[in-house]
Amino acid sequence: MFLRHLKKFNWRIVFFAVSLSLLGMISIYSSQGDSSNFLKQAVFLTTGLMLMTVVSFFDWRVFKENSYIILFLYFLFIISLIGLFFFAPEIKGAKRWYKIGDLSFDPLEVGKIILIILFAKYFSMRHAEMYKLRHIFFSGIYVLIPSIFVFFRPDMGSAVILIFLWLGVLLFSGIKLRYFITIILIGLIIFGIGWSFFLKDYQKSRIINFISPQEDPLGAGWSQIQSKIAIGSGGIFGQGVLMGSQTQYGFLSEPHTDFIFAAIAEEMGFLGSFALFFIFLLLIRELFKIVFYSKSNFSRLFSAGLAVLLMAQFFVNIGMNLGILPVVGIPLPFVSYGGSSLISLFLSLGIIQSIKTH
Repeated sequence: MFLRHLKKFNWRIVFFAVSLSLLGMISIYSSQGDSSNFLKQAVFLTTGLMLMTVVSFFDWRVFKENSYIILFLYFLFIISLIGLFFFAPEIKGAKRWYKIGDLSFDPLEVGKIILIILFAKYFSMRHAEMYKLRHIFFSGIYVLIPSIFVFFRPDMGSAVILIFLWLGVLLFSGIKLRYFITIILIGLIIFGIGWSFFLKDYQKSRIINFISPQEDPLGAGWSQIQSKIAIGSGGIFGQGVLMGSQTQYGFLSEPHTDFIFAAIAEEMGFLGSFALFFIFLLLIRELFKIVFYSKSNFSRLFSAGLAVLLMAQFFVNIGMNLGILPVVGIPLPFVSYGGSSLISLFLSLGIIQSIKTH
């Protein structure tokens, strides 16, 4: 029974996700100078694969048919975000992780998957009524609540990702185009108000310095200047693993998390970067196959939500590295170091496999 179940897997999705993770692990080992984070990431990957397999045995239709389970998970997510303000240690001015011994846990990463499930359920039940504005309004409340808590922890980048996730699922749910455009315009107005009254000075500094990093080359502009130097020095074949000057000599900030793409580009060159993009696009292609061919609105919207989440984080992280977006601390999916992100993403793939096997 177990082997028969595994035979029904979409092994292409597993292969692409694991390939991205292994590429990231090579760069993590190279950039850290020791094997500690590499070994931790290996444990996270193994744990993620095991949980993906376990979740695939559960019938995904329990989410489609039972709203109480989804609401319970949602409120648990909100409580965990509130708890950060009281129990999480302050690191670099932010409270983002619960510390459990040597490990850290970010509830937001699991929360993103919970939100995808919630949106898939909410919109699949109202697919024929998306012309009614109240459905858009109430779905917006679901994303607004966690976004506020995330913004004030503070984590502006992740709050933006949550909004993008909501907008992406909205787009696939059948919303009228004029409603979608109106939401975008309202968002721009809110951003203007937020700039004046809510954004902290360091957040404004990041946005200003991504436009003109040379204004503060030793401060806020440092990371992106060094990132672009690293990417440009990689050439076609790269400087070689353990050989990148920016990565190995500490010029590149956070080369195992925020700027792991720059580390890969420097040491593995254009070919390594191309492999990263190509594998990622193949993974997204598999998810969109489910979007376009699934007969269930829930599975279609869940796959769309996961694809939107991955693309948004990929675009923002690469944009940070290239200097076309401000530095907001968004990990590169499956590639950046971090157990919360990696395990949560494989949990979401477990639901995808459950859709495939059931």
